[in-house]
Amino acid sequence: MCYDIKASYEAQLSRAKRRGDLAAVEEIIEKLIPFTDLPLHHASGFTHPELLIYTNHSPEFPTVATWGLVPNWVKDDDQLKKIWNNTLNARAETIFKKPSFKESAINNRCIIYIDGFYEHHHFNKKTYPFFIQRQDTKPIALAGLWTEWVNMETNGKMITFSIVTTKGNAMMAKIHNNPKINEPRMPLILSDEREDEWLNPIKNDSDKQHIKSLIQNYPATRLKAHTVNKLRGKDYLGNVEEISEEIIYENLVF
Repeated sequence: MCYDIKASYEAQLSRAKRRGDLAAVEEIIEKLIPFTDLPLHHASGFTHPELLIYTNHSPEFPTVATWGLVPNWVKDDDQLKKIWNNTLNARAETIFKKPSFKESAINNRCIIYIDGFYEHHHFNKKTYPFFIQRQDTKPIALAGLWTEWVNMETNGKMITFSIVTTKGNAMMAKIHNNPKINEPRMPLILSDEREDEWLNPIKNDSDKQHIKSLIQNYPATRLKAHTVNKLRGKDYLGNVEEISEEIIYENLVF
């Protein structure tokens, strides 16, 4: 699962900077960033924050999107509220089958750039949050699905997205040990070499199979993790920079 993330300005701009497109960087800063909730030192998907995504329709320039995919068959705000919290993540194994995701899996895929994500570890009936990031601390490219939802009552439009998840790697198998789930999960992280392939169009079954071939858990050796302050409850610091800093729990055996 992936319900908690960190997303800085730098991560959002990384794709344009990597291409050396300074004009795009300036345009993103001036025209898009003000309409997001960035920087997100810690954000829960259940608050439905707005950040930037790169879609298969616009792979070189991002758009502002709300976390929590709204399928186009949702009719109104009441129906949206009933489904929204259930579409923060999309299981990779079923994205081409589930009604909420199958149309987006074929036609609307996207990449979300983040600094890292948070996950909870269970030990002695308590939970301990971890922050997971790349070993080189570079931005993480997450595979996502998106929609442009039109409210049939108001004709208002909203871009929404879901983060695709897959089976956890060896590191996540140790961290993500929630007794209520059948197996450890993690977001689908795209490698630098293959991230753009996630945005390739699907025109036939061969293209579809190629997209499926990208669904792999990211190597544990390329990630690192440390414990951080509580992300819930009275000890929660809020969306502040130090939320991702390491905190040592003496009573945690890991």
